Amino acid sequence: MHFIDYSLIVVYLGLLLFLGFYRKLSKDSSPIELIVGGRMLTLPAFIASLVSTWYGGILGVGEYSYNYGLSNWLVFGLPYYLAAFLFALFLARKARQSELLTVPERLYQTYDNKTATAGSIVIYLMTVPAAYVLMLGVLCQYLFGWPFWLGVLLGTLFSIVYVYLGGFNSVVRTDVFQFALMFIGFIILLVILVVNFGGLDFLSSRLPEQHLTWHGGKSRLYIATWYVIALATLIEPAFYQRCYAAKSASVARNGILISILCWTVFDFLTTSCGLYARALLPELADPVSSYPVLALKVLPAGLLGLFALALLATVMSTVDSYAFLAASTFGNDIMQRMFHIGEDAVTRWTRVGLVLSVLLAVGFAVFFRSAVDIWYAFGSIGTPALLVPVFFSFVGNRRLPPRAATLSIVICGLLSLVWYISSYLNPEGAFWFGLEPVFPGLALSILIFLLFSRKQPEGLPNS
Repeated sequence: MHFIDYSLIVVYLGLLLFLGFYRKLSKDSSPIELIVGGRMLTLPAFIASLVSTWYGGILGVGEYSYNYGLSNWLVFGLPYYLAAFLFALFLARKARQSELLTVPERLYQTYDNKTATAGSIVIYLMTVPAAYVLMLGVLCQYLFGWPFWLGVLLGTLFSIVYVYLGGFNSVVRTDVFQFALMFIGFIILLVILVVNFGGLDFLSSRLPEQHLTWHGGKSRLYIATWYVIALATLIEPAFYQRCYAAKSASVARNGILISILCWTVFDFLTTSCGLYARALLPELADPVSSYPVLALKVLPAGLLGLFALALLATVMSTVDSYAFLAASTFGNDIMQRMFHIGEDAVTRWTRVGLVLSVLLAVGFAVFFRSAVDIWYAFGSIGTPALLVPVFFSFVGNRRLPPRAATLSIVICGLLSLVWYISSYLNPEGAFWFGLEPVFPGLALSILIFLLFSRKQPEGLPNS
């Protein structure tokens, strides 16, 4: 990279810190100010924050597009659009009207403290930003030549230092800035690629045949599994947090619908660039690095720096959001549910949770070393545990009894966890009976709901 590229990155980091530190939380800030910014999130800020937060897995998308082509859209695009649409249709208004702060608070309101505690632990583990910390390390490795550990350390530090002092509002201010950068960078790269190498004819002549098929060489069951994992969107803490923070219920609903359009456009950009990476770099040793290596190959000084900013912004906007989600779950939910801390201690314990979540994220990143594997593992375990209890706490008039809800979260999550571990016990690396781990846990969760749910009496929450 050229001096001008590094200069752009230094300016970006400076602006990021300025926006993040612009307004710090006071010592007597309430949990509402800390976790949902006083419920003042406008429609443009809602869209920018949600779009940038939920698309942090940019190197995972590059890895999948490089390996399997257009099927990236069917695996990491369409199922999530559908799930987000369901969220907007059934949950967005109800979440905002509930006037809550976190998903575990809804579990407490609908069931009991034990259910909320179990849900808090699962949500905490699901929001630890391991995949995105991993991507920061890889990005810094390829862009700056740093060791992986140094990229993880410095990238994560710049992503969370302002969150420690500014809370949710700092996350939103930086997300708006990063939203603009991620689109600008990928538009520049795709235009350069098309102008210099041509369009579909070039790709058709240089790509493996399966890359332009809908399945990309993966099995129907594997692709179907991601549609089930995508249902985790219905329990996605980032969605709920932004709905809780929205100025109104209509902002929450319309913000998600417009965000779906933004993700569709961005998926077109990222998938197209992934195809060019495979066409131009067919022998790439590590597909996770496909975007940065492609940019280093084709972009001139200055534009390379802008694209590096797009990658950094896409990942860092998710690291700060999910680290803060994990931290707020730790401080507002786990510590309150298990140790009954007072409201005045929530801010302090949220900051402790922020540090713990980052340390845990680094550990998971080192263990998995694949963003797609991290999504798959945590999605396969967390979705069966929480989907049914959370979804039906907002929708319909049937509820599980508190004890059944707690057991559903614990047993179904453990079942999918054990099923996932079975692949490590099998010399061939296959799951038991060839069945993906998300299915047995989710099937048991649905069965528990069908057997034990009861019609809710009038006058109880969301009846």
